Amino acid sequence: MNSQPELKKELKIRHITMISLGGIIGAGLFIGSGSLINTAGPGSIFSYAFAGLLVILVMRMLGEMSTANPSSGSFSTYAKEALGPWAGYTIGWLYWFFWVIVIAVEAIAGANIIQYWFPSLPSWGVSLALTFLLTMTNLYSVKSFGEFEYWFSLIKVVSIVLFLLLGIAIICGFIPGIDSPGTSNLLHKGGFLPNGISSVFLGIALVMFSFMGTEIVATAAGESSQPEKAITIATNTVIYRILFFYLGSIFILVTVLPWNSSSLMKSPFVSILELVNVPAAAQIMNFIILTAVLSCLNSGLYTSSRMLFSMSQNGDAPKSFSKLNKKGVPVSAILACTVISYVSVIFNYISPDKIFLFLVNASGGVALLVYLVIAFSQIKMRKKYEKENPEALKIKMWLFPYLTYATILAITGIFIAMAFIDSLRSQFFLTLLIAVLVVGSFFFQRTKMTSGLAAKENTSK
Repeated sequence: MNSQPELKKELKIRHITMISLGGIIGAGLFIGSGSLINTAGPGSIFSYAFAGLLVILVMRMLGEMSTANPSSGSFSTYAKEALGPWAGYTIGWLYWFFWVIVIAVEAIAGANIIQYWFPSLPSWGVSLALTFLLTMTNLYSVKSFGEFEYWFSLIKVVSIVLFLLLGIAIICGFIPGIDSPGTSNLLHKGGFLPNGISSVFLGIALVMFSFMGTEIVATAAGESSQPEKAITIATNTVIYRILFFYLGSIFILVTVLPWNSSSLMKSPFVSILELVNVPAAAQIMNFIILTAVLSCLNSGLYTSSRMLFSMSQNGDAPKSFSKLNKKGVPVSAILACTVISYVSVIFNYISPDKIFLFLVNASGGVALLVYLVIAFSQIKMRKKYEKENPEALKIKMWLFPYLTYATILAITGIFIAMAFIDSLRSQFFLTLLIAVLVVGSFFFQRTKMTSGLAAKENTSK
């Protein structure tokens, strides 16, 4: 009889709902959007719209599989069942690698923001302190993770809603002393596509990474008392979340600010707050960005540890990572992810332009590989469920299998396009290198295990 405790079902629907809402709002929206608008002009709306459509389709596929079989291992579990052990092993480790690097990147970003207020504090010390503090929340219980993420997400959501209302007021001419820009910034500064359609396609490749995190809700649902309801809410509302938060924000930015404005490169959101003379605009936005960074760090610790825990249960990682404490928290898995992130932060200060840059670039294309594996897994799993358990399909992918195949083609095209984009080429080749090494480690491990078993059998004879 196995007395090992299981993951606690302590995440409530309000936690899952807010995680799904806030999970899509990262620091990239507040900071990176200005660079993309500077590149593609008002046409950047198309870049976000197309990338958002692909994410909506991928989330629909993931929602279909997750409602049929909620799992903390999420798509790694489905990949193993649908495509074979090598696929579950490979995508699980790649996804884990992606998030432990994100934890380090976000800790460094958070430290840089805090130094804005406290310049005398050492950046490396603040980075490690932030990681330590959020590790504590994850170690205490899954409920404490959910509660922190609830409030982080609420701050982000309220901030975006207020920003959208302010932008609409500017566009409609409701702000005294500020003339409505009308369509002048959209159509009369080189047109809607000032740098041509190619800049929009470039934008799609850059934007895809902004949406990474939408899939966390499928992992979190495995620790909810109502997983089916949680996944259904997250899956059915993803289209509105992308339309409202991302496309709404980008539309406001390209309408209110000229696309070639230097203020976009500084901080587009700060620029709009300063336009209406909001006191301490930079301070307010710094606080909101810090919240987004801490939210991502918190989610990264949670997601990477649950993936490591699930892989351990499946035999793809050391068994020690599947141990839980009395509160149902995978302590060893969380600490392992924290230690790797500490090492990465240290690398950033020892060798920022070599080792750390290599790690960041190597994780760059993982999002697209994850999306591809979800799509391929869904094709196999859908056919299996239709044959063996059709009642399990509470959520179904639209126009199956045609939309799934179209999504696969589009994501493959974006991934290949990375090899031809200067700023993304190193990420393409380094991600491929890491993927090949992970696949190679799977077969090396299997060969070693088979050889060991054969040696034991010969000895026993």
